[in-house]
Amino acid sequence: MEKKRLPPGQRIAEDFPVLHLGEVPSFDPETWDFFLDGEVKSPLKIGWEVLNKLPRVKQISDFHCVTGWSRLRDEWEGIQVRLLLEMAQPASEAGHALVYAEGDYTTSLALKDLMDNDVLLALQFKARPLEPIHGGPARLLVPKKYAYKCAKWVRGIRLYKEPHRGFWEIRGYSDSADPWKEERHSR
Repeated sequence: MEKKRLPPGQRIAEDFPVLHLGEVPSFDPETWDFFLDGEVKSPLKIGWEVLNKLPRVKQISDFHCVTGWSRLRDEWEGIQVRLLLEMAQPASEAGHALVYAEGDYTTSLALKDLMDNDVLLALQFKARPLEPIHGGPARLLVPKKYAYKCAKWVRGIRLYKEPHRGFWEIRGYSDSADPWKEERHSR
């Protein structure tokens, strides 16, 4: 059963490896905010307290790193990105997004991928607040993509008409990042 959940070229990690560039940012709930803007009808800018009043979902998801490790059946809790997008009302011409995180990190995704029901702004991991080293207070969780699409320390999403490439995508990593097709690098 486990083998069926493991994409080609991946191995199961029992621990949760920590990979990121730069320092782990500090978090101040009084000044932290999240934005969703660009090609939207109702741009959002909400603080930590308001964000935490939004409905949350729990889910069990697999997590696949482009470096070759995977974690299977982890419990996450957070806010469906679909809900945030519905609040901002994407314009009809919006088709692409850049997710912005602390440290000038970005990752690019198609809007249709962000609309999947399993895509979360994750706030908890295994029933505990997400640790800063794993992206807390909020990280993107996109289970169908390699983890470089699951930006740590998320601060916002901007919608665009045309594709924009994020931090790793500019450096040659695949924009589609499908672990089942081993889309690790651009071809």
